[in-house]
Amino acid sequence: MTDQPTILLDGHAVPLLGFGTWQLEGEVARRMTAEALRIGYRHIDTAWIYRNEKEVGDGVRDAIAAGHVAREDIWLTTKIWVEHFHRDALLRQAEESAASLGFTPDLLLLHWPKATPALEETIAALNAAKDRGLTRTIGLSNFPSAEWRRAQALSDAPLVTNQVEYHPYLKLTKLLATAKDLGGSITAWSPLAQGKVVDDPVLKEIAGAYGKTVGQVVLRWLIQQDVIAIPRTTKVSRAEESFAVLDFVLTDEDMDRIHALARPDGRLGDWLDAAFKWDEEWA
Repeated sequence: MTDQPTILLDGHAVPLLGFGTWQLEGEVARRMTAEALRIGYRHIDTAWIYRNEKEVGDGVRDAIAAGHVAREDIWLTTKIWVEHFHRDALLRQAEESAASLGFTPDLLLLHWPKATPALEETIAALNAAKDRGLTRTIGLSNFPSAEWRRAQALSDAPLVTNQVEYHPYLKLTKLLATAKDLGGSITAWSPLAQGKVVDDPVLKEIAGAYGKTVGQVVLRWLIQQDVIAIPRTTKVSRAEESFAVLDFVLTDEDMDRIHALARPDGRLGDWLDAAFKWDEEWA
């Protein structure tokens, strides 16, 4: 396995640097999954709603066939879509996702919190999926702290991560504390703020001091917090760049300077059900 930082979750060493596949379609998803694994990524993230689970699975098989990686060295994540939160529908989708991937996923997440059906039913079904061998671990995505705590109280198994938007312009102090309290982790989607970090003068100054790109500095900032980062790209060169973050360490001062970039209007993707509220970080 590629020597890279990991976080221990429910007894599993999960790579802190992963490759995301949101908006990667068809042969692009297959090619980029295979290329990411060739480069050295060992954590691949997809979801049922991305409509690319089959292609991601094909890319994994391509990388295995080429001798770049063994299945047991890959951490493969997918997600249950909100329309499938009733028990039977959730279990059907878990089976469908495993069949589409051609592999049992290592992690199965609830994609967004939903007011109905009752969380008790959905969490019980998620645990049942794990008990039936349809995933190795379970977790959440886009859950505010209160809902995360409630979900974990209802779950027999640890909810090992909460995948949420996180980048230098978004403050997640409370959610990070919740992760620590619950023994879980944060996984950052849109870790580069959809490219908005590239021209930031503070980040450019820090990057210049290390001879790195802004994107590399931001990904390093995340993994130094033990936050899992899943950058996504359609370009092999950019995937290689994003992986080259394991040979330097940011100082505490640099970490603090990046944290200070957070702002109240920093959230870029907000599809949270109106029944819930994000943690208030600016009160």
